[in-house]
Amino acid sequence: MLTTLLIANRGEIACRVMRTAKAMGLTTVAVHSAVDADARHTREADIRIDLGGAKPADSYLRADKLIEAARASGAQAIHPGYGFLSENAEFARACETAGLIFLGPPASAIEAMGSKSAAKALMEQAGVPLVPGYHGEAQDPETFRRAAEQIGYPVLLKAAAGGGGKGMKIVEREADLVEALQSAQREAQSSFGDARMLVEKYLLKPRHVEIQVFADQHGHCLYLNERDCSIQRRHQKVVEEAPAPGLSIELRRAMGEAAVKAAQAIGYVGAGTVEFLLDARGEFFFMEMNTRLQVEHPVTEAITGLDLVAWQIRIARGEPLPITQAQVPLNGHAIEVRLYAEDPDNNFLPATGTLDLYRESAAGPGRRVDSGVAEGDSISPFYDPMLGKLIAWGENREEARLRLLAMLDETCVGGVRTNLAFLRRVIGHPAFAAAELDTGFIPRHEADLMRTPGELSDAFWQLAAELFVETEPTHIRNDDVHSPWAKRAGLRLGMPALIRVHLSCNGECRTVRVTNEAVLRRSELARETDTARPIEAAFASKLAPTGGTSSPKAIRQGPTLYLEWNGELQAIKVFDPIAAAEASHQQHGGLSAPMNGSIVRVLVEAGQRVEAGSVLIVMEAMKMEHSIRAAQAGVIKSLLCSEGEMVGEGTVLLEMEQA
Repeated sequence: MLTTLLIANRGEIACRVMRTAKAMGLTTVAVHSAVDADARHTREADIRIDLGGAKPADSYLRADKLIEAARASGAQAIHPGYGFLSENAEFARACETAGLIFLGPPASAIEAMGSKSAAKALMEQAGVPLVPGYHGEAQDPETFRRAAEQIGYPVLLKAAAGGGGKGMKIVEREADLVEALQSAQREAQSSFGDARMLVEKYLLKPRHVEIQVFADQHGHCLYLNERDCSIQRRHQKVVEEAPAPGLSIELRRAMGEAAVKAAQAIGYVGAGTVEFLLDARGEFFFMEMNTRLQVEHPVTEAITGLDLVAWQIRIARGEPLPITQAQVPLNGHAIEVRLYAEDPDNNFLPATGTLDLYRESAAGPGRRVDSGVAEGDSISPFYDPMLGKLIAWGENREEARLRLLAMLDETCVGGVRTNLAFLRRVIGHPAFAAAELDTGFIPRHEADLMRTPGELSDAFWQLAAELFVETEPTHIRNDDVHSPWAKRAGLRLGMPALIRVHLSCNGECRTVRVTNEAVLRRSELARETDTARPIEAAFASKLAPTGGTSSPKAIRQGPTLYLEWNGELQAIKVFDPIAAAEASHQQHGGLSAPMNGSIVRVLVEAGQRVEAGSVLIVMEAMKMEHSIRAAQAGVIKSLLCSEGEMVGEGTVLLEMEQA
């Protein structure tokens, strides 16, 4: 009997699985690394077990530790979530050997479909059309060179045992193949413990449409409609929706039946997703099968009214599928976006730090937020940077889109850079509203989506200063807001009331003069609206818009004022000008780490001459590799880091001299 469930994962998926498990009366067990000791998923679990270590290879990828944790906690079953060991056949087999229920397909099915190469071979036998490519066992560079030459550039390198954009590289020309192959293999090994690769033709302007399948232990299998996941960046999904816009009933049925046939051919059990590339002519090509629950499963739940995690648990208990194919609902439309801790203005590099401010959108009909963090949590460099997902449902696509825009407007994140404003621009773009979707959407509309942040105007600094003065804590007459001693107007007898405020934001510092008239005006505004919450209630509703369709948000959080400007939530702090001047002496000619992470490769040595754009160092952060390049030509003066070393954001990695 299944009474206790261990979730072998972290973040939002661990919280999501726990929510359903608890609703079904199960005891939940969380596992965590040393870094995640106080993470949200551990706080929400009934039982928590420390795996130790920090990197995934030392914690969430340790099958032996996970099985021992299940035994120690009394769990009868393990839910793998997505990523990590969710598609690892050896882990599924180890669970079975240990007498534990694995909430996923049999190990044999994972082996058949978990390897992209094996899956494509199987689909070829089944007559499902495939994208031209090489999926063989030989993994040497020469084999890939010959295959790419035969296929024709551009080609796409993909990890045979992975997903989520990890270990995927587009190669435009033969000269770049070897370096891209080696980088992709390292990413695949780090993320999935398997460096095997495949290569296939890179199709231009395809749509990414996937079919959700479910199978029970009694031989029954069905599909729960489809999802369109075409809006991607670096092969990683950013927006997902269901159903796929413009898909005919006949095409849905053809793709669904092909997906079911594939699942039945390998004796599949549980939740799985068969992914296809769909071209403009309506022809679809098998891409891969993910033998797990997908990140984007909430949009399927929204249009069907089904709980897919509950289905996983019931199927693991041996229960049959509760409905037939003809009974599968399809109601309305749902859209999901992934909120990431990353810096869109810096090539989407992963961002780390503390969530000093984290406010999710209000709950309501057609609104759902699946997240794995809370205000005050730390975002580390060791794991995927996704904070959570926002899901909106509507009677039709436009209603869902507008609802999602409202949810994004209500979301506030401070302390860590995110893609929140970028998501607003995607969902609000006319081409997205018109459902003009394909995997090249983001590059094609880059000029609209990647707006460079505008300068912070004098009006911004003046408004920020006034809000800072008004919200500065006072210890005088807090009991009487009408007392002159409770005001912060800077009144001085015989002299004009004037306050100088020294502010910093985005590396820029300003000294702003604030008069008592401006402060008093804001004080009256605050008292008229809500004396208890002058910033969030009064100013958020009364301030003039700054270019968007709604009034800007302004939130005071301790020493930081968060003020929305140019579509971004700006973090503003008071600074000491004297201390700032003393600290202005910085090392020149150095190259610093743009994020927390580990040094994977150092490609230069002291005394070496390099050209502008040359790759100097390769860093790994959140399971992705990032190349650090020379901004200008020069000579390497000294190296201050080594391969395998963990470095913090801002750490000087090397010194250069101009050539």
